[in-house]
Amino acid sequence: MKRFLQPARRSLLRAIPWLVLAATLPCLPQPMTAAAEPTPINRPWTGPYGGVPPFDQVRVADLGPALEAAMEAELDAVAAIAAHPAAPTFANTIEPLERAARDFERVQTIYGIWGSNLADDAVQKVEREMAPKLAELADRIFQNQKLFDRIRVVYETRKTAGLSPEQQRLAWLLHTDFVRGGAALDTEAKKEMAAINQQLATLSTKFSQNVLKDENDALVIIDDAAGLAGLPESQKTAAAAAAEARGQKGKWVIQNTRSSVEPFLTYADDRALRQQVFEMFVSRGDGGGATDNNTTIRQILELRARRARLLGHATHAHWRLENSMAKTPERAMALMEEVWGPAVAEVKQEVADMGQIAAAEGATITIEPWDYRYYAEKVRKKLYDLDESEIVPYLQVDKLREGMFHTAAMLFDLHFTPVPEGSVPVFHPDVTVWEVKDGQGKHVGLWYFDPYARRGKRSGAWMNAYRNQERFEGETTTLVSNNSNFVKAPPGEPTTISWEDATTLFHEFGHALHGLCSNVSYPSLSGTSVARDYVEFPSQILEHWLPTPEILSGYALHVETGKPIPAALVAKIKKAETFNRGFKTVEFLASALVDMKLHLSTPTADPDAFERDTLAALGMPREIVMRHRTPHFNHVFSGDGYSAAYYSYLWSDVLTADAWEAFTEAGGPWDPAVAKRLKSHVFSVGNTVDPADGYRAFRGKDPGTGALMRKRGFAAAAE
Repeated sequence: MKRFLQPARRSLLRAIPWLVLAATLPCLPQPMTAAAEPTPINRPWTGPYGGVPPFDQVRVADLGPALEAAMEAELDAVAAIAAHPAAPTFANTIEPLERAARDFERVQTIYGIWGSNLADDAVQKVEREMAPKLAELADRIFQNQKLFDRIRVVYETRKTAGLSPEQQRLAWLLHTDFVRGGAALDTEAKKEMAAINQQLATLSTKFSQNVLKDENDALVIIDDAAGLAGLPESQKTAAAAAAEARGQKGKWVIQNTRSSVEPFLTYADDRALRQQVFEMFVSRGDGGGATDNNTTIRQILELRARRARLLGHATHAHWRLENSMAKTPERAMALMEEVWGPAVAEVKQEVADMGQIAAAEGATITIEPWDYRYYAEKVRKKLYDLDESEIVPYLQVDKLREGMFHTAAMLFDLHFTPVPEGSVPVFHPDVTVWEVKDGQGKHVGLWYFDPYARRGKRSGAWMNAYRNQERFEGETTTLVSNNSNFVKAPPGEPTTISWEDATTLFHEFGHALHGLCSNVSYPSLSGTSVARDYVEFPSQILEHWLPTPEILSGYALHVETGKPIPAALVAKIKKAETFNRGFKTVEFLASALVDMKLHLSTPTADPDAFERDTLAALGMPREIVMRHRTPHFNHVFSGDGYSAAYYSYLWSDVLTADAWEAFTEAGGPWDPAVAKRLKSHVFSVGNTVDPADGYRAFRGKDPGTGALMRKRGFAAAAE
């Protein structure tokens, strides 16, 4: 499952990413530091397009001082708001709070980019030093009683004060966030919560850095070409390039990233090597040494449970889902359990099909997790005459990018052109920048694209917003990015990717379009700043355009011949679209169920044992492991972002499947009327409306699970 990095913290503290903010630190009455001197990073962004991040001026040594100076400035602004002599109003309380975060947000953006994309030892040292200071900032604001009293007055009078619906929504959101952050607790409870949060911030940083170290340091080196048997040429070339980059010229390296591991597990004939690569990947954070995360997980769970009780909730899961679409863990569990049974039944049939092929080939084996993708690919070829290695040469990253641009133009009238070379600084030579305009030629924003894996870059794929769209003090356009970890081809050669990676590419671009379509007044309500179990809906719906004939025939071009993918091959892809859905659903749901059950249970002393016992009780097929095992589950333990909320992908996919049927019931994938409703009621409104109301306005009804079951090939269960 793709990982989405929330681009900005909602409301006042939007500048601190949700993954960090949810583990805030203690309120301290004394000044945070001696007066910090501003650095070049602290200056307002200048240049074209309403100003751009000064990536060419960033020094790691400046990151800490820049954050401290920005934090001091924000605290000064907040103190002035809290001390305002006039009665609280939206204009003198809420709007100044929106304004107060801007300067810090700029610095935090740059700090976050270095931490996610360029995290060498020096950057990680800054992260460890700054985590408690960042969280201290959050608690000092949340626990400012005078400030909260003013917010509460505006919230309580929001419906009688002549505020617009968007302003009422912002007052509600801000008050809700403060209450959830402990603002309404008594003094002693605030102190206890602050102590809990201090430890959580440190532990989350430790967790994510341990995972990154395992991903950076672990690899499988192949020195005999025989070990590459079965791999497509593109994968062999990429493995050779990875080896050369690590000083192993003449050999081949399988890196500890999904985009490197999964193709190897799919095609490599050498079963022992498949097992070695598989075990390297699934043991991240679980090696028993310095990077083992099990003790850290136990400590995080204990602290989250204590914090939830302080805030009046039975468990962390109940606190986490309070302001989600699901509202309660019980509703989320009911959805997951409804899908789990049909998915497990499907896996049994998939394994039986694989066993038949293995036996026919003379392999007297029991299917193991490192065999699943390999034999599933053989089943696909047998049942559908479709070998994914036939597809990969047509999936060039640069061509697919153009296909995404075509999709954006057809659906949302957004048009992408590269910025003039050198006109916009970038943080790495791999990054390219594109200007986005609407159909009338009006500037909408910039899109930064960083597609390739590198040492120091966290794994997975994500979207981020460097600046949110807003207009309450003049039009401000957005800056968004997409970041991936594709294995880069040698210089001068195009990079090709798997079908799953291509789907991920479209998924993350859906997040970017969510930000680019935003049309709201206040930055805290902008773009992707929506409920966690709604934010994946705009990204998941965009995945559906990848397999459309228009995109495949126009942009899936062969890496050598340049010819479009044959219609016969497109037809095979269409026919096999529900293939292996049991595996994909169980792999995801196992992670989501363990996440939820961990946060509904009394914290365990042994997370590995809890994972093992929970999966056994669920009837987890032995041939599959969780997509994200607990010791490297960054979604859940590098911060609170998806804690007790990994189910969100499934909840959003209920909406996605139903929304796609709105297109198929109308004029097809490119139906302009449906696309207009999708933009008007989903992609452009941010958090200005309740997501359930927004979806209802788009679809004309509430979604059910029938479309989801049909999408995943569980049609019988949908009847």
